[in-house]
Amino acid sequence: MATETPMISMQHVDKTLGGRKVLDDMSIDVARGEALVIVGGSGVGKSVTLKHIIGLMQPDRGRIVIDGQDIAELRTVELNNFRRKFGMSFQEGALFDSMSVFENIAFPLRRHTKYTEQQIRERVDECLDLVHLPGVSSKRPSELSGGMRRRVGFARAISLKPEILLFDEPTTGLDPVISDVIAELIVEMDRTLNTTTVTITHDMKVAFKIADRVAMLYKGRIVEEGTPEVFQQSTNPIVQQFIEGRAEGPLTE
Repeated sequence: MATETPMISMQHVDKTLGGRKVLDDMSIDVARGEALVIVGGSGVGKSVTLKHIIGLMQPDRGRIVIDGQDIAELRTVELNNFRRKFGMSFQEGALFDSMSVFENIAFPLRRHTKYTEQQIRERVDECLDLVHLPGVSSKRPSELSGGMRRRVGFARAISLKPEILLFDEPTTGLDPVISDVIAELIVEMDRTLNTTTVTITHDMKVAFKIADRVAMLYKGRIVEEGTPEVFQQSTNPIVQQFIEGRAEGPLTE
């Protein structure tokens, strides 16, 4: 029986930045509808991986294939249109402080759709309901807590009804309780919207909560992957040191 084409396929990707090889023969597939979490220490190439998936960076070698399309073959205008498949939530929410919550979420709708003002208002309200933040549209980001700003970032990421959601360190800087709230919301959004999701994080509690599959990036390549249960039982000393947060081990040698 033929297997379904992966929604995301990174094939033998190399990337050198500033003379340092950040990705080294990196390969991973993400199935349609799957929630993949990529974990690893600081500077191992997690954010660089996301930038390759969305086409903000081109590999030195290898291919990035999204929904069957090699994105290197797309011209700039085609790539910009193709990016509408994606919703991306950046670290800290990356909101425009000079705009209200409503204007932040409306921004991609005004830029990429022909929605009327009434349709934009309805979609913004719908997105805020999905992230459990009704009634905050007139507030400025500076008036919100860190967790609320993160959720507004999610609302903006889903505004164009993307097929793929990318989360870049969604719980950085949040306390453990709010991190858990954010993790629960990601799981809920994933189910409700039926998206393919890639999250990068170093928070293992969050990773195990939201992932269908966890993959560990180390020295520019995936060294372990599996369901949260399988990943936790890995005998790889690199994985075990990272999960346990120990000072001693191959990660710090």
